[in-house]
This record gives sequence, structure tokens and C-alpha cells, in this order.
Amino acid sequence: MLTQAWHKAGRRTILGALLAVVAVLGIAPVGFGATQVYEQKYPLPAGGSFALMNVNGSVQVDGWERDEVEVRAVKTTTGDERDLARVDIEVDSARDHVAVRTRYPQGSGVEVAVEYHVHVPYRVLLGGVETVNGNVLVRGVDGKGELRTVNGDVDVTESSGRFSAHTTNGSIRLKLRRLSDDGPMALETVNGSVVLSLPPDAHAELNALSMNGDFSSQLPVTATSSRAGRGISGLLGAGGNRISLRTVNGGIRVLLDEPGI
Repeated sequence: MLTQAWHKAGRRTILGALLAVVAVLGIAPVGFGATQVYEQKYPLPAGGSFALMNVNGSVQVDGWERDEVEVRAVKTTTGDERDLARVDIEVDSARDHVAVRTRYPQGSGVEVAVEYHVHVPYRVLLGGVETVNGNVLVRGVDGKGELRTVNGDVDVTESSGRFSAHTTNGSIRLKLRRLSDDGPMALETVNGSVVLSLPPDAHAELNALSMNGDFSSQLPVTATSSRAGRGISGLLGAGGNRISLRTVNGGIRVLLDEPGI
């Protein structure tokens, strides 16, 4: 019996060692899925353009004080581990732009999700950051851009500029320290709420409408027309470029973004 106990202890030790090796290599054991990590950096000056197109998986973009883009993509599958190599991370890098795309094999049912965490120069043009199934998060960016998903939320925090955001099943939340004057901005969803936080000196032409929800604003709006609590058309401050807020099933809130809060 003592010999059997030693054999069992030895097997547990070997199993523990194997699991430790698996963890170090970044390969999840069977039953937990397998992962593959892509990491690369590309030069991009401040004010350059960045774009990303994903399909299954969330995207997070953070601004930083470097003239380069850092792309970290984690591919995950609970199916055949060989499928990880069939999904490519394609990058088009030039002097003034970086574009990233998740490429799946044509006509196949590969079950691979790709989660992105990207760093970009804090002053940047987001030419299009998109996914289909997943959230889009932008943080610490001074610029403008187009953000899209179908099934997921869109969040912009600790940022300045002007961003348009679109989703179908999810909410949209933008918190802007400064609202720039360069062009219109649209925040649109079908099933979800829209929350826009602006500084007290924001100026814009506001048009908001919720088909099955209510509207409220902490900032004063000089109304040109009202829709019985479901929306409003009017001016924020002295007016300016158009901001359009739309949802079908959800509320719309315009909040005051006060420094230090």
C-alpha cells in the first residue's frame, strides 16, 4: 500500500508539472480551449490613422505617449486547436496609417474568437474600429473616429474629440472631456441606451429621439422642437455641428462631465 501511495503521489507531481508547462507556453488544456497570442508594434506618428476590423471578439483601444501602435491579439478556440493557425491577423502599415484585419478562411465554420488590446498614439484618427460580436472600448484618445459593433456595447472614456458609434444589440456610452467642432457625430443603437457626457462649454446642434424610451439632459438645451419626453431638437450652448442620438428600445441621457468627477 505504501508503494501505491508513492506511485499516486508521483503521478500527481508529474501532472502538476505538465500543467505548469502548459500554462507557461500559453496553451490551455483540453476542455478549457486553446489560445494563440499575436503581438507586434508598428510606427505611427501622432495624428496618424488607425483602423481595425474584427468579427468575433471585443476590441480595446488605449491611447499612449508613443509614436507607435502596439497590437496584441489573443485567438481562442474551444474546438480544433489547428483552427487557430487558419485565422490570420493581417496588418497594413504605412508612414501615416496602420490597418488591422482579422481574416477567416473563406467558406469555413472555424470557431475562433479574437480579442484585441491595442495601444495607439493618444492623438489619432480612428478610421474605423469594428467588430460584429463583442464590445468596443476606446480610452485616453484625443481625436475622432467611427466605432461599430452589432452585438455588444460601445464605450469611450477619458477622451476628447468627436466620435460616432453604432450598434444593434447594446448600449453606447461616451464620456468626452472636450468636444471638438470638426464635423457631425451620430450615436445610434436599436436595443440599448445612449449616454453622452459632455463638458459644460460644449456647443452643438442636438437631435435626440428614443422610440420606446425617455430623454433627459443635465445640460441646458434651447429647444426648437420636442417629442413629448422621448426626444428633442435644439441647441447646446451657441449651437454648432450636429449631434444625433438615436435608439429604439432604451433611454437617452445627456450628462454633464465635470472635471475631477
